[in-house]
Amino acid sequence: MASKRRGMLIKNTNERAVTIEMTSRVITLHPGEEKFITAEEVRDSALRESLQLRTVSIVRPTTLDEEAAIRRSIEAGENP
Repeated sequence: MASKRRGMLIKNTNERAVTIEMTSRVITLHPGEEKFITAEEVRDSALRESLQLRTVSIVRPTTLDEEAAIRRSIEAGENP
C-alpha cells in the first residue's frame, strides 16, 4: 500500500527574507519564520530550488489536522 503524501512545515534558515513563487501561491518567510505547505507544494520546482540552495529547510511533516487547516485557508483565498 502506497503512503499518502503529506505537507510539510518549512523554515527560513537564511539571514534575510526569502520569497518562494510557487505555482499555487507566493510565500515570504522572514529569518527563522516557519510556514506550512501542502503535499502538492512540496513537489513545486521553486520550493525544491530553495531547498537545494538551503534558504529554507523542512522541519517536519504536517499532521492531518494541520494539512486540513492549510487547505481550508488556501481555498478561502488566504495566504497562510
